[in-house]
Parts: sequence; C-alpha cells; structure tokens
Amino acid sequence: MTLSPVKAPRSETSAEISEKVLESETVLKEAAALNLPPKDSRAQVSAALKGLQDRICKKLEALDGTAKFVEDAWQRPEGGGGRSRVMKAGSVFEQGGVGFSEVWGDKLPPSILSSRPEAEGHQFYATGTSMVLHPRNPYVPTVHLNYRYFEAGPVWWFGGGIDLTPYYTTEADVIHFHKTLKQTCDRHNPQYYPNFKRWCDEYFFLKHRAEPRGVGGIFFDYQNGQRGELYRGHHQDGPAALYSQQAGSAPKRSWQEIFDFAIDCGDAFLPAYVPIVEKRANTEYGERERDFQLYRRGRYVEFNLVFDRGTLFGLQTNGRTESILMSMPPVVRWEYNYHPEPGTPEAKLYDVFLQPQDWAEMSA
Repeated sequence: MTLSPVKAPRSETSAEISEKVLESETVLKEAAALNLPPKDSRAQVSAALKGLQDRICKKLEALDGTAKFVEDAWQRPEGGGGRSRVMKAGSVFEQGGVGFSEVWGDKLPPSILSSRPEAEGHQFYATGTSMVLHPRNPYVPTVHLNYRYFEAGPVWWFGGGIDLTPYYTTEADVIHFHKTLKQTCDRHNPQYYPNFKRWCDEYFFLKHRAEPRGVGGIFFDYQNGQRGELYRGHHQDGPAALYSQQAGSAPKRSWQEIFDFAIDCGDAFLPAYVPIVEKRANTEYGERERDFQLYRRGRYVEFNLVFDRGTLFGLQTNGRTESILMSMPPVVRWEYNYHPEPGTPEAKLYDVFLQPQDWAEMSA
C-alpha cells in the first residue's frame, strides 16, 4: 500500500493575518461603542463575589471568636446555585448569614421585566453576594450588605449597597460608617456618595410606617455605564432624584469601571463595620435594651418581606427559600402601638438617628 503524502497545513499570509486582526479590533470597538460586557463577564463577577464572601466570613469568624460559619451548597434545577453560610449562637453574633448565588435561565421574573422590558427574549444571568448580621448586644448595630450583577443579552447592570440598622448608637459610630463609605466612593467618582447616600435613605424606608429602617449607607441600581443621571430609581420627585438632576449627567463609564467600583464597595464593609463592633460588643445591657432590640428587629422583618427587591427576585426565580430568608433575625417581637418615652435613649433613635443627615460631613 502506498500512503499519500500528508500535506503540511498552509500558513496564513500576512494579508490574511492583518484581516483577522482588523476584524477582531472592529468587534472590540463595536462592543465598546455599545458598552457591552466582556465575554468572560460572568466568570469575572462570579469569582470576585465569591472572593468577597470568603474575605468577609474569615474576618467575622475571627471577630466573633466562638462561632463558625456552616456552609450549605445548593443547586437550582432551572440553572445555577449557590453557597449559603450561616453563623449561629456566637459570642458577638446571635445569627448571621453571608450568601453567594448565581442563577440563569430563559424565563425572566416579573420584577425585572416590569423595570427593564428590553431584556425580554434573552437568557438571563444574575449573581450576588449578600449578608445580614444580627448581633447579640443591642449596642452593636445590625448590618446589611448586597452587591449584585445582572445580564440578559445586551442588557446589564450592577447594583447593591450597604446600610446600618442600630438600636442604641453614637454619632461617632454613624459618622465613621458613612465616612468610610464616602472615601471608597470618592476614589471612583465624587458624585457617587452624595447620590447613592440619598438613594439609600429613600430605598430603606418603610412606607407603611413613614420611617427609615436605620441610618442608611449607600445604595445604587441599574448602573450600566450609560451617560445620564446616576439616580435610576422609581421616585422622580424625591430628594434622591432631585439631587441627581441638579448634579447633572454622569460620564459614560465602562463595564470594568463599574465592576471595580462595586467590588471596592464590598471590601469597604469590614473597615466600616468592624471598628464599631470592637468598641461596642462588650457594653453592658439589660432586659430593657434587649426588649427594644427585639422590637426594632421587627422593622427589619417588615422591610424584607414587603419591600426588598432581592427577596422578591429570589422567590420569583425559584431560588432556595432557606437561603433567601436567612437574613431574618432568630428572635423578634412586635408590640402594639409602641412609643418611646421622651428623653430616653430609645427616643433618641427616632428623634436623631432615624432622621436623614449628612453624616459624612460631620466631625466625630
């Protein structure tokens, strides 16, 4: 048998190579013009948010000194899954959860389509790291964090934030919390903090009680880099929208710039919160303070079940219920028609700390 000679693969000519380079450059330019996410956007965000979860859990375990996070990995039948980490009965934290999830599929939930109808017809991907800590001592505030990413075809955005919910607190602690967030925001854009602080005051508000949930922080959503006002909420006549209108249009920002900002905000949590815990965790308290703490925790439950969009999205996309509701406090109480006595520390929470203020501009 005579074997036919194997032909060596033809080398590309310089003209063909140049043509491919030009085609690649054209694709990149078109993507940049449309402000599309990079091809590996999902992998980048997933890795970054898992890393954020790891860093937070490691520090919180060291801070508590007793309890450890127990991880519960889960899968979503329609696509995706996550890892829920819960700490119980610690020395500092009565209960805390730090979760990571990423889900994908063909059917968009109503909570997305109602606000971004142009996403219809595309497969979606959504991921986020979220956290709620319920400390044991009433002098240590509850804290919430969530940073997330959504993508459906050409539609994408980053969102999230962090806010503090104290029971008994000091001006110095609240000022420290806000100054830390402002410093982080200012590294990226000096308009971020004043816009997103006002948005946070608006978002974490219990409309049925006409009352803020806590002392705020920052909150943003639908940040996709397009030129325009930074506020993209639902109250176009509110303080956040009015400030954003006066501040003017933000410059066009790339996917990478907003991604870096979101992760930087996530890493601002530990320096913003840990010093408060270290100062207040050993403060003496009694039954009165504990009762007030449990009463105010009820506001947290009310907000999460009635208004929180992350909770609604998770339930509408058939997420894992235990993971979605791990933010709930382990013990809580309600009291009919409660009003704090004037001049008491409990009244100060309502009269001073639940009134929106420019905390980052104050001196501790």
